[in-house]
Amino acid sequence: MFRYLLTNRQGRFLLIGTVFLIAGFLLMVTGSPLSPYIFYLAIFFLGFYAAKAAVVDTVQNKELNVDLLMILSALGASLIQFESEGAMLLFIFAAAEALEEFAMGKSTKAIEELMAQVPTTAQLLQANGDVIEVSTDQLVVGDQVVVARGAQLPIDGYVDRQVLVNEAALTGESVPAEKATNEEAFAGTINEGNAFHLTVSKLSSETIFSNIIRMVDEAQNRPSQISKFIDRFESKYVLTVLLAVPVFIAILYYQNYTFAEAFYRGMILLTVSSPCALVASATPATLSAISHGAKNGVLFKGGAAMEELSRMDVLFSDKTGTLTHGDFEVVAHEADEAVIQEVVYMEQFSSHPIAQAIINAFPNIQLDQVNRDENVEEVSGKGLRKGDLLVGKPAAFANFTDPFNMRQKIQPGYTSVFVGRQLEIIGYFNLADQVRAESKQAIEAFKASGVDVVLLTGDNYEVAAKVAREVGIEHFHADLSPEDKIKFVQESQAKGLSVGMIGDGINDAPALANAEIGIAMGSGSSIAMESSEVVIVQNDLNKLYDSYDLSHRLNRIILQNVIFSVGVIVALIALNIIGWLDLPLGVVFHEGSTILVILNGLRLLKRKD
Repeated sequence: MFRYLLTNRQGRFLLIGTVFLIAGFLLMVTGSPLSPYIFYLAIFFLGFYAAKAAVVDTVQNKELNVDLLMILSALGASLIQFESEGAMLLFIFAAAEALEEFAMGKSTKAIEELMAQVPTTAQLLQANGDVIEVSTDQLVVGDQVVVARGAQLPIDGYVDRQVLVNEAALTGESVPAEKATNEEAFAGTINEGNAFHLTVSKLSSETIFSNIIRMVDEAQNRPSQISKFIDRFESKYVLTVLLAVPVFIAILYYQNYTFAEAFYRGMILLTVSSPCALVASATPATLSAISHGAKNGVLFKGGAAMEELSRMDVLFSDKTGTLTHGDFEVVAHEADEAVIQEVVYMEQFSSHPIAQAIINAFPNIQLDQVNRDENVEEVSGKGLRKGDLLVGKPAAFANFTDPFNMRQKIQPGYTSVFVGRQLEIIGYFNLADQVRAESKQAIEAFKASGVDVVLLTGDNYEVAAKVAREVGIEHFHADLSPEDKIKFVQESQAKGLSVGMIGDGINDAPALANAEIGIAMGSGSSIAMESSEVVIVQNDLNKLYDSYDLSHRLNRIILQNVIFSVGVIVALIALNIIGWLDLPLGVVFHEGSTILVILNGLRLLKRKD
């Protein structure tokens, strides 16, 4: 904390003001006539930034804030020769402000730690074979960079050979992932095999890590509903206090108090009525929770997202890449060689795990005979189309004839892909996927907390039933299009339920955007992350449940802070009205409550409450 104070100007002003405050008390004890002037210097340094904020908000933004009350209290105390109390008031207030800034700095540090996981330079391979070091910001799509053994990948791109990549930073999986030739690897992951060339697939500003970092940065500017309410309440409350204090002084004066006594009591009222602790009830706690989540691999796009997560009644979950690993393997297939060539060529235009599995299943296939003049188009919720050739899930082939009895060759519990041409099914692929071990634990935890978990998948009924049975989900719906998923979300919302939706693919994005709380897997598509309020960086559903639990802890702490801060204000005002409170005690109890509220919020930085 001391190092933090030394590294910014506001902190240094606090330290200088503290020195003058201590010197003022020492001179006061010795009876030196210089003590008031030293206290004035303390007031200047301790109140400089509060005065600046008061002037800016009042003049430029036309809003009143607690800084104005604190400055007026300190100046008022000085007018009646209570310079020491004025300086002490500003010292505690400035210390509380510094503590709040420290909490915000903790959240910002989470961003810096994420940024540190991605190199800022890359080894660019030039056309003449030379390798030069360049900033990752200079790389463009199509550039080739050299990734040495043990080095971090500087940018997202396609590998030129089979390699081993440690993706723990993104997926949490410690076992290195095998990347086949032309498979995409991601910035921030580590090459655990031999050196290879990486063909840049995204600009440095578009990588998965860049999107994640940007979302954490934006999170600090998206307050929760209670924070918004407190911000709106602050200005009106300050105006009320500014009007009430002169009335209170006048009442005491006409009750035969001297003006000095009435003014003194008015300054006490001005001090203890300030909603400093109330204003600090939500923001430091929320930022601490966001920082905690970031360290745990779960990123929130602001306090509102965490607030909504705590209210979640039902969680709709996609299957592939969410409950399962999404690492498919072709276990059976049937199609002519020419058809397989066309399918492998088409699947190169998709980022879906099934597409990658089909490509990996035929590493030696030749594509030189494929007609590349026809465009490959993605058919939402169905698959891919190229001319009269359609590749996709069985539900998309309901109107196709089956001259080769391909439908009978689908195996229950596997994911299947059909190939069709001119309304005839001419081929199929059966693929296997594995359930994530942590999925079952997370589902059980959510169910025990009263959250209904429902599986929504575009896969067939048998596969959905198998996965639902393995992870302990009671309700599931299969063969769904993106529009069907939105329908289920909206039906639950119509019943007054708060809906969460978790997924990783482009087809999940509409449902993620429609749900109250959209949750994306960190290794999923960019559009899924853009459509979501929460991103699970390391693809571990247990971390989502930890965040759900964290959101409830945040609500409890904010409620504690609000009740405590309001209680202190009411108690101090009552004591002042009956004449049992002096200015020094009012300062200590009021500003002390602010520090306690902030420290209570900072508890969320720790792993457990």
